[in-house]
Amino acid sequence: MSIELSPEALLNQLGYPDTPKTVEQMRRVIDNTANFHKFSRHLLSLHDSLAPLKGYISISNSKDNLKIKCSGNVSEDIEEEFKNRVEKWAQRYKVDIKRLEDKLTYYIIGG
Repeated sequence: MSIELSPEALLNQLGYPDTPKTVEQMRRVIDNTANFHKFSRHLLSLHDSLAPLKGYISISNSKDNLKIKCSGNVSEDIEEEFKNRVEKWAQRYKVDIKRLEDKLTYYIIGG
């Protein structure tokens, strides 16, 4: 059984309002992300697991991609745990991610 999240449902789960503008932006993200529907149902579990580490998934303002980000000042231990969770998630679900240099931010490229 395959579970597909609508743009509206995904926006809601990530804490965004589902306005016509954000729905269109999420549609562009989905269209721009290779094999999005193969791993999309696993995004929410990653989003939830990163919350205690001050991490979250959001829509990029500069690209039609989702990004995984750790916000604020965190300890080295939390930084390492954040990186480990993101990278293990990407390996487990065969998702291509790209880390921004010198930042705790990853773009989700596709699966």
